[in-house]
Amino acid sequence: MSQQHSAADPAPTTATLARRRDWWRDAVIYQVYPRSFADSNGDGMGDLEGVRGRLPYLRDLGVDAVWLSPFYASPQADAGYDVADYRAVDPMFGNLLDADALIRDAHALGLRIIVDLVPNHSSDQHEWFKRALAEGPGSPSRDRYHFRPGKGENGELPPNDWESIFGGPAWTRVADGEWYLHLFAPEQPDFNWDHPAVGDEFRSILRFWLDIGVDGFRIDVAHGLVKAEGLPDLGGADQLKLLGNDVMPFFDQDGVHDVYRQWRHVLDEYAGERIFVAEAWTPTVERTANYVRPDELHQAFNFQYLSTEWDAAELREVIDRTLEAMRPVGAPATWVLSNHDVTRHATRFANPPGLGTQIRTAGDRELGLRRARAATLLMLALPGSAYIYQGEELGLPDVVDLPDEVRQDPAYFRGAGQDGFRDGCRVPIPWTREGSSYGFGGGGSWLPQPASWGELSVEAQTGVAGSTLELYRAALAARRTQPDLGAGDRVEWLRAPEGVLAFRRGEFVCVANTGGESVTTPAYGRVLLASGELTEADGEAKLPADTTVWWTTA
Repeated sequence: MSQQHSAADPAPTTATLARRRDWWRDAVIYQVYPRSFADSNGDGMGDLEGVRGRLPYLRDLGVDAVWLSPFYASPQADAGYDVADYRAVDPMFGNLLDADALIRDAHALGLRIIVDLVPNHSSDQHEWFKRALAEGPGSPSRDRYHFRPGKGENGELPPNDWESIFGGPAWTRVADGEWYLHLFAPEQPDFNWDHPAVGDEFRSILRFWLDIGVDGFRIDVAHGLVKAEGLPDLGGADQLKLLGNDVMPFFDQDGVHDVYRQWRHVLDEYAGERIFVAEAWTPTVERTANYVRPDELHQAFNFQYLSTEWDAAELREVIDRTLEAMRPVGAPATWVLSNHDVTRHATRFANPPGLGTQIRTAGDRELGLRRARAATLLMLALPGSAYIYQGEELGLPDVVDLPDEVRQDPAYFRGAGQDGFRDGCRVPIPWTREGSSYGFGGGGSWLPQPASWGELSVEAQTGVAGSTLELYRAALAARRTQPDLGAGDRVEWLRAPEGVLAFRRGEFVCVANTGGESVTTPAYGRVLLASGELTEADGEAKLPADTTVWWTTA
């Protein structure tokens, strides 16, 4: 059954939101990818009014906050991560009045709203960049971006050897002969954060949205704003290898922390516990911890955890390292399994280990879903805050067989760098069993949905015992009521068979069997929830493979 709030545990309101301190330390935050969530006008593209209409579903799911991927005015060269106007809503999503109404309705339902902020780069259609092109070399406008003369006899070579994350050179030459830097698509020129006007502009943008009422910001490419002085060559080093093992000259530079200290001053001017969340791809969790020191950001995504295989030993290592790294800075750990940039974990876990986070094959769907459910209960039992990507509560797999002609991921067309298959996790989610877009909207959908989508829909799973949706609802309800779940910075590891993780948090015990065989463990008390069937007898429990169980000893 759908989670209902009793009189003893009412849904939080705007007033209770304002009173709850440090809410972000144990928050469950739900990522909405607006173009794929709900379409209110039947044009095949999700929009803010569609999100607004589905807020009661998110309230009943049991999440604390909603993070909205970009809805700003944009040419959509990279699904809105190329922003032309940071103070306007793109017409495909609605307008500022729609944003205001969404925020107000969310607050009335006890939900907080976090919006994406894209400070590393703008669109090439941003007024600043268009002015920089028009005014030419040496103009003050060009100093707001990274324009440089090229190398070679006639400047025909890029200024350095950096490569775009989307593949190919990180530089594009303009008609007057200069080159500009773009760590992503050519339509996304990087800002020069050494220029004071850039910092002034973004502090103003923060205040604009804080005044409207948002509760925080997820910072895109938070690790990329500041580049190494002089933009030095990599010198033949493998760029992808460096990303995994060391600090690159265009990522995770120490100077970025001065930016966030300034931003924190702005945020702290506002009441209501507003927060920053960093998308910071760093080589280690210890480097990630630098972003969440007390005078900087509140949270940072735990990509090391997201990238970990379904393996007890590997998971325990990254859990321990995360908690240990966050403890000295007093920040909560965060846990995440899927997002709009990686293959959904129901598909990742359906494939052999070692393929990374971009996978092109469906694998064993039944195995993937079983592991995904178990991984979710493990994640929600850990100390700190958790993130859910839209549709994972339905057990959605990636759509790996999209026709080439419908793909829109810019990395796909660049032919290098990332695999370019992010469209598979961005297919619009299903709400109903039937209909041209399974309840997504009155028309079709901007990416085609599989024929199997109807049986994975919200309608098909609601009220069905054992469904993935009801598992999520039950887990989030238990997380609210169990005093030992949520915030914290430690777990007590228990002895367990090989391939099994077992830990205690007060009177709560979580056991996850990541192995391929059933195992026998102690029955630690009353079962709160299990991701699969288990049997108990004589003080022992038999856990099937790829199953997680929650117990309470109270």
